[in-house]
Amino acid sequence: MEPEHHKPRVLVVDDYPDAREMYSEYLEYCGFEVVQAANGMEALNRAAEWKPDIILMDLSLPVMDGWEATRRLKADKRTAKIPVVALTGHALAGISEGARKAGCDAFVTKPCLPEDLVKEIRRVLDETTPKTTRRSGRYAKSIS
Repeated sequence: MEPEHHKPRVLVVDDYPDAREMYSEYLEYCGFEVVQAANGMEALNRAAEWKPDIILMDLSLPVMDGWEATRRLKADKRTAKIPVVALTGHALAGISEGARKAGCDAFVTKPCLPEDLVKEIRRVLDETTPKTTRRSGRYAKSIS
């Protein structure tokens, strides 16, 4: 029996169904497993339940915004180590610094090309996952 091949799991958090679907379909096409959430509260619940490898977090969300959801994710020992990529249409000066202070590991301005988003996801996963804890075939082509 062949060993189970693990796909990196991405939690896509966006309040616009079309955006969630577009990102999810492209990520699945690129070999990721995708879980979705429509607001910050759903993001907290899905992250605790599904333990994604990375979270794409829109910052402007209903119920609980992405800023607060990220702060809570980073304060919870179950989800604190999951990298969060802020995904927002706000390109104002200071937004990316504010996102980092809230606990985001990276920042992507919408709209962005799906392939650029995938590159950023892979970069963050490679930077935040110690080589000794990577499961075979997880993020990198080879394990050193």
